[in-house]
Amino acid sequence: MHKRARVAKVYADRFCQRGDRTVMYPTVNELSEALQRRGSQWARSLFVLILGLLFVFGAPLRVQALSDAQQLVVESWRLVNQGYLDPDHLDSVRWRRQRQKALEKSIVTSLDAYSAIDAMLSALDDPYTRLLKPEDYAALKDSTSGSLSGVGLQLGPAEQPDRVLVISSLDGSPAADAELMSGTPILAVDGHPVRELGLEGTAAALRGDVGTQVVLTIEAMDASMTEVPLERRSVDLRPVRTRRLRSDDHTFGYLRITQFTDGVPEQVKQALEELQDKNIEGLVLDLRNNSGGLVSSGLAVADDFLNGGTIVETRNRDGIADAIPAGPSTLYDGPMLTLVNGGTASASEILAGALQDNGRSTLLGSKTFGKGLIQTLTNLSDGSGLAVTVAGYVTPSGRDIQGEGIAPDRLLSEPEPLAPGGDGDRWLSEAEQWMAALLEQSPEPPSS
Repeated sequence: MHKRARVAKVYADRFCQRGDRTVMYPTVNELSEALQRRGSQWARSLFVLILGLLFVFGAPLRVQALSDAQQLVVESWRLVNQGYLDPDHLDSVRWRRQRQKALEKSIVTSLDAYSAIDAMLSALDDPYTRLLKPEDYAALKDSTSGSLSGVGLQLGPAEQPDRVLVISSLDGSPAADAELMSGTPILAVDGHPVRELGLEGTAAALRGDVGTQVVLTIEAMDASMTEVPLERRSVDLRPVRTRRLRSDDHTFGYLRITQFTDGVPEQVKQALEELQDKNIEGLVLDLRNNSGGLVSSGLAVADDFLNGGTIVETRNRDGIADAIPAGPSTLYDGPMLTLVNGGTASASEILAGALQDNGRSTLLGSKTFGKGLIQTLTNLSDGSGLAVTVAGYVTPSGRDIQGEGIAPDRLLSEPEPLAPGGDGDRWLSEAEQWMAALLEQSPEPPSS
């Protein structure tokens, strides 16, 4: 309703409240004089009120400027308000009220601000939308650049607040040596409950000086609690590993990607060129225990294998689906198979889903983790970072990965090998057999 119309309605409603009594309307002159008298009374009353306020407060009222710590809270609230995937969910948790509640607290230091932000974000019940303190933010950036110091665990949230889940153990890490499998619940670190630490706090507690020890309390297969001591050390991520696989009749290439970091697309390009120079007949792509990383790197690798078609669709807060297409050329267009498991998550699921839906590769192994949400990571003014869930992604055929994962075309036999790509990797041997069968069923290319 227009402002003037609203005003007119207010006056009309007030007039109607007089009931049925007769109203004697004044003449023009009488009305003018009455308005003048009333206007003078209002003016005198307003003047007295202003003097009273000046007398009580000593000066005109001023808007109090926010401190740096308070600004940090407001900055975090604004980023969530502008970008969060589900605006209806923001309304349901009364997001504006959450800001008000946060600023009602005493916020003097950065720690006060972190506590207020954590309390504010907890209303969302979204473990992926989270604050990363400066040290946690720096550690995350290090991990996506290809360096890591600690026990080599990739962690994810669990449905229960008193635990976090192992997504994967990095190859050659203390966690891999201890055979910590994907899906293992962690209950405590050095006796500190995960319920109190949270996801980022748990990850931070696992980091420390090389040579120091940390004790994990995990839930074993029989639901009993078990303590696992681990010694921290520098972990060589080496996200891209490759070699030739030889059988009696065929030569295959083996390409393992353990994480999508900054340098992975270029490393994959070099690996594919080297393998093709060795005249491989097919390729086994191993994405087991690849917990994701940089989505942009995963998209770039998918583009290496696809000749056109859609890689993935993203859906933002406005419900707009944005298809990300592959380019018209590939780095490798030969036969391929892809190995996946429960540790295959996020960006690696995008790649696996793109290969499967485009009919480019058969997936072998077990069902993937099921992380289909995309977060932006923003630098805050004090060096901390804020991760905000801004979109979800679906495979080219429209499958929602979040909470569902991707089912492989063929399930491989249990138990799952503990050291992917290593000696005694039964799944890799099965993939070689499948690749040989695939090649022998294919007609020979025509001679030129």
